[in-house]
Amino acid sequence: MRIRMHLACLLVTGVSLMAAPATQAGDIVDTAVGAGNFKTLVAAVKAAGLVDTLKGDGPFTVFAPSDDAFARIPADVLESLLKPENKDKLTSILTYHVVAGKVSARTAFGLSEAATVNGQEVDIRRNNGRLVINDSIVTVTDIECSNGVIHVIDKVLMPESSTIPEVAAAAGQFSTLLAAVTEAELAETLSQKGPFTVFAPTDEAFAKLPAGTVESLLKPENRRQLISILTYHVVPGRVYARDAVKVDAAKTLQGRKVKIQLGGSGIQINDSRVVTADVEASNGVIHIIDAVLLPPKLTAADSRRLLEEAVAKGSRAFNNGDTQTCASLYENVCREIVDGGYELPDSVPAVLKASLQRASNIKHNGERAWVLRHGIDLAYYSLH
Repeated sequence: MRIRMHLACLLVTGVSLMAAPATQAGDIVDTAVGAGNFKTLVAAVKAAGLVDTLKGDGPFTVFAPSDDAFARIPADVLESLLKPENKDKLTSILTYHVVAGKVSARTAFGLSEAATVNGQEVDIRRNNGRLVINDSIVTVTDIECSNGVIHVIDKVLMPESSTIPEVAAAAGQFSTLLAAVTEAELAETLSQKGPFTVFAPTDEAFAKLPAGTVESLLKPENRRQLISILTYHVVPGRVYARDAVKVDAAKTLQGRKVKIQLGGSGIQINDSRVVTADVEASNGVIHIIDAVLLPPKLTAADSRRLLEEAVAKGSRAFNNGDTQTCASLYENVCREIVDGGYELPDSVPAVLKASLQRASNIKHNGERAWVLRHGIDLAYYSLH
């Protein structure tokens, strides 16, 4: 994984850390075992099934909590973490202590953060000449290993364990967003492994919409439109702000792109401003924004292109005997145009909506495909 460099010079002098001897002591696991003060860490690595990984080629940088560091955790909590049923949680914690690549203390002093194997970042800073990882002090640096380097820390690093919806709920300023996510039945999706990047409008952002808009979107009959808007706020992957500003657009789960630019007021996502960036979640990252993002209305030409693509793919599937895929392709494009906010004559969505209604009562995939195709053809020719 990439370590993001701070603009400060990487070479610093006067490092007042106690450095370990530069003796080669085998791989990371063998070195930890031989040191004698990482018994709990080694037991945890074994319980998580990470021994083979940390004995691999790497290289890795490990911020290794000593036995004294683990002793700060309540005994019952530590005992629970080592149980087989909590293996995933333990793995998340341990991989939060590992950075891909070999990062010496001297190099680390030039960093402001590092991406861990867990996916989340740790903060790195200098305090009174000492290296600090989050709120943990590095007590011994640069223990050389055949596949990386170990830095000893005095506290166990704890990653964010709450999912995106849980983090949003705890924040207390996303009640409208959470209500919309629940109505759209997206809470389960946003609780999955992901990772996801969410541009999250606050309650104040939703209040800026025209009166009655939120109430209308929350009605069952407008569910697909609501889903379209919400998924327009989600980008696949964990994208931190410093990476987001390196691109001018990002494709959302909804399918359309949001524009990203860095201006005098900070990061802009379309016409909204990021007021708080890089809020960590176990399955992604949240950027809080001050306005709701609305997918752009697309034109008749966009609609014709979508219909042409669906017919081309659907026809191939039908001719290959895969009528189910064909029917699904036709149904999806009809729903996309009916609910997608296209600037079209009223007759177009009306025809497609009627076809969807007729098809919903047909169980045979081939017949459903033909009914939907008929509606698509009528809609397509009315767009010329």
